[in-house]
Amino acid sequence: MPSVAAIVPTLVGVALLCGATVAVLALAGVPERFGPTLAVLRAAVQLAVISLILTGVITSPVWVGVALLVMLGVAVATSTRRLGRSRRHLGVVLAAIGAGTALALAVVFASGALAPTPRYLLAIGGIVVGNAMAITTLTARRFLEAVDEHWDEVEGWLALGAQPREATRDLARGAVRTALVPSVDQTKTTGLVTLPGAFVGAVFGGLPPFEAGRFQIVVLAAILAAGSLAAVLVVRLLGSVERRPVRG
Repeated sequence: MPSVAAIVPTLVGVALLCGATVAVLALAGVPERFGPTLAVLRAAVQLAVISLILTGVITSPVWVGVALLVMLGVAVATSTRRLGRSRRHLGVVLAAIGAGTALALAVVFASGALAPTPRYLLAIGGIVVGNAMAITTLTARRFLEAVDEHWDEVEGWLALGAQPREATRDLARGAVRTALVPSVDQTKTTGLVTLPGAFVGAVFGGLPPFEAGRFQIVVLAAILAAGSLAAVLVVRLLGSVERRPVRG
């Protein structure tokens, strides 16, 4: 267990950062200014719980599998809520995140890039699921917004006899490209602008910098592979639009 001497400065630092966040948003007149702080508090509680759970999970392949399924379920629920709760959105999001994650993990472990151990499976699986969720949400929201904004154009194509998916093809491609920009930029600037969490964590965990770097590049490639498939699938499944989307 961490000592009080380590916990107190952490609490003070986090409290000051949250206070600064609220102050900046309040001065700017941004609504829901306490949202980021509540997110930090929620993350703290969740990390405390998951830290206790992982103590007994990380060496068991069965429990690691259960943990990944829970992560996938939460990711799907979160992304679905962002798009608007419906059976269709639930199925689309589950297919996109699930397929993207499965592809990335299958390639990583089948190729031997990482050893198929419960520790690696949990570490990279959680990272990939989280990033696939974010990319799926961004892609779907951007696509639906673009269809709404360009509805006259889409309706014109439909009137000319184009299939619904053909009428939204360019908008779908643009949504995929836009959603991948943050991940692509983060990957391009790794080591120059940012030191990713997986790399820093591996170094602090005792791995030599070269091994930590090797792990990180596998993670980055897995994120882009999972995100690309998830983004393409989500616009493919949402692309057959016959009616103007309702803004959420």
